[in-house]
Amino acid sequence: MPLSRTPQRRVDNGDEPICNRSPNPPFSNILNSRLKRRQVLRGGLSAAIAMMVTRPSLSSLFTGTPANAAPGKLGFSPIPVSEADRILVPEGYQVQTLIPWGEPITGTYPSYDLSNSGQDQGMQIGQHHDGMHFFPIEGESPYLGSSQDGLLVLNHEYIEPRFLHTAAVGLTLNAGDVPMNADGTRDADQVLKEINAHGISIVRIRQQETGTWEVVRDSHNRRITGLTPMEFTGPVRGSEFLKTRYSPEGTGTRGTLNNCAHGVTPWNTYLFCEENWARYFRNGDPEASLPREQTRYGVSREMSRYGWERAQGQGDDYVRFDVSRLGNSPQEDYRNEVNGFGWVVEVDPFNPNDTPKKRTALGRFAHEGVVFQPAVPGQPVVCYSGDDARFEYIYKYVSADSYDPATASGELLNRGRLYVARFHEDGGGEWLPLVFGEGPLTPENGFSSQADVLVNTRTAADVLGATKMDRPEWGAIDPETGAVYFTLTNNTRRTEDQVDAANPRAENTWGHIIRWREGGDGPTATQFEWDVFVLAGPEMDSETLKGEPLEETNIFACPDGLWFDGHRRLWIQTDISESVMNQGEHAQFGNNQMLAADPDTGEIRRFLTGPIGQEITGVVSTPDQRTLFINVQHPGATTSAEAFAAGSVVSRWPDHSPNLYPRSATVVITKIDGGVIGT
Repeated sequence: MPLSRTPQRRVDNGDEPICNRSPNPPFSNILNSRLKRRQVLRGGLSAAIAMMVTRPSLSSLFTGTPANAAPGKLGFSPIPVSEADRILVPEGYQVQTLIPWGEPITGTYPSYDLSNSGQDQGMQIGQHHDGMHFFPIEGESPYLGSSQDGLLVLNHEYIEPRFLHTAAVGLTLNAGDVPMNADGTRDADQVLKEINAHGISIVRIRQQETGTWEVVRDSHNRRITGLTPMEFTGPVRGSEFLKTRYSPEGTGTRGTLNNCAHGVTPWNTYLFCEENWARYFRNGDPEASLPREQTRYGVSREMSRYGWERAQGQGDDYVRFDVSRLGNSPQEDYRNEVNGFGWVVEVDPFNPNDTPKKRTALGRFAHEGVVFQPAVPGQPVVCYSGDDARFEYIYKYVSADSYDPATASGELLNRGRLYVARFHEDGGGEWLPLVFGEGPLTPENGFSSQADVLVNTRTAADVLGATKMDRPEWGAIDPETGAVYFTLTNNTRRTEDQVDAANPRAENTWGHIIRWREGGDGPTATQFEWDVFVLAGPEMDSETLKGEPLEETNIFACPDGLWFDGHRRLWIQTDISESVMNQGEHAQFGNNQMLAADPDTGEIRRFLTGPIGQEITGVVSTPDQRTLFINVQHPGATTSAEAFAAGSVVSRWPDHSPNLYPRSATVVITKIDGGVIGT
């Protein structure tokens, strides 16, 4: 069947539309008020802190021991911004590309080619690498063990269909457009390939005597995709919200989608987090009949993000993405299929037969990732997650049972209390419990059970009066102080009436990083103290911990990825959208980058810049900290539809071959002298 050269228009590039219509005050209001009172831009952050008398000095709250605050945490020379189509790192460092999209890792190991089938893709590395972790091969600890041999587990957030299919060549397609048949259907094998390009990859890698890393053909290697059978656990399991034609009992579903950041449990398992999943589904029912568990999350009213429900043959694997009411009961259609997504999912990477489990007690929203406080025997497990959308919230989970290293498992994520954050102008904050029957979460206010609260986590947080944030993304926890850091990437929807003298930006174009410490340094506390670590932006519109502007060596925008290494260096990765990258006021930042920061002094230095059109994301090291892994996602995404149709793309990274499209890939970074990264 002939292909349409004019694809159906996409609504967005994956970022969710604004769905939060609650009257809760946005964080920008609170931040502006606090910054104004503290006179940040005029007197500097340190001076402003000294003026505060109602609370203890926040500088003391967030500082580590004097020994760890000594100079020298950042031992490399910063690099300049770049628009080059390659990876740039400081002098004395070297890079290697590893596991690009399409590299075979399991099954029959089909070699990468644009003509690969959907089945082939299910045996190859997926597209759009994101969060990841290196598990030492001993399988005993996520942070201790071999630094030369292990399992690299990584997410594949979404796809760029025009780079996936031979049928797309020559069509006028933007980054998220799909090839369509003339009758409005989609080729079933193309849809299969796209579904299999999502999910996660588990792959054994080993460092060779030459210092390079290679894939090992191993029984641990595995692809988990948008079709892999999964199990529900926790309070929502078996509820009316999850019953479908596939799982009439509401206990299972197929696949995981839009996995962005990740989490690593103290018991050595991997968590992949479902972020902007809502528009993978469509509902054609009358708008007045749509349930809040769809409208509050932005389920599409027209074609879904990639039109998978339009696959020729109408196979059951594909029609499930149409969540309209087509039968007489939930067991006769897929009206509840969308409720099976938006969760944190756990898998044991050392067990190739482990069925991934969706942990519903952690709530349903656009999970960016999960970050854990260090587990203490005899104490509950505590973790945090951000809802990556404009004006959404930050959450915290506290397990009901205590951590025991000998018996700890994912069961700790099935029973517990979920909280949402409310930030106060005076630098304090509180955690509000998302528990059915407590406060306003009652039948009188429209909640029928804890399952209802968790499926409708956003709505429950609205009712509690949580603070609207500017796109909460990755979190990281200082391994010494326990302070929690979160990136707030940006929010260009801030209006003029939210501007004041202390925060003169009409839009939060550049983003910032916040941090907090729990009351009494107890992770289970329901009170916390917060501050701003850095206001990102150009030299004339930014501010560091010392109240000074960023400069040429460290200006950045749109912080996203965040991670503390073993020496308490805070690594910051950026995600300037391809729609504005290297254009207008964003041009000064060049390509997306990675920086390192000292959490005590606030010093920041640029460490790496990536190729054209990409996002830098995913960061982890080997236990000895002598090998650093990062991911390059969607290189070449800034290629226009017209240029793509003409066979011209802005990036050919990492292969730099005129016959190959750009490919997401992992980058291995080492010091030439074999030393610790960052020193």
